[in-house]
Amino acid sequence: MFRRTFWFSTGVAAGVWATTKVNRKLKQLTPENLAVSAANKAIEAGHRLKDSAVGFALDVRAGMAQREAELGDALGINAPVGRELPPPRRHPVIENTHPRSVDNDRTQHSPNRNEDH
Repeated sequence: MFRRTFWFSTGVAAGVWATTKVNRKLKQLTPENLAVSAANKAIEAGHRLKDSAVGFALDVRAGMAQREAELGDALGINAPVGRELPPPRRHPVIENTHPRSVDNDRTQHSPNRNEDH
């Protein structure tokens, strides 16, 4: 009799355990819970992407500063302050050698478009 009671209670416990397990899994697979889990995964992926992008931006900024320093040294921009600057370049202005006569210009090209030619 105790043997039958033992196996009966073991079966009932296994059934309750299996039913509970199945019900939990079914609740996880409802559309609302699937949407929540997908949103959480998307947020986590966004944070990982943001962290990667921030790291990349910091690397680029460090590379830019290093390259700017290299170019400054190569061009002499980062030279000591006591150094004299070269004189400014002055380019001669090209002057118009043919001044236009206002009267002559009007006779050749009239602004009136309705005029017969």
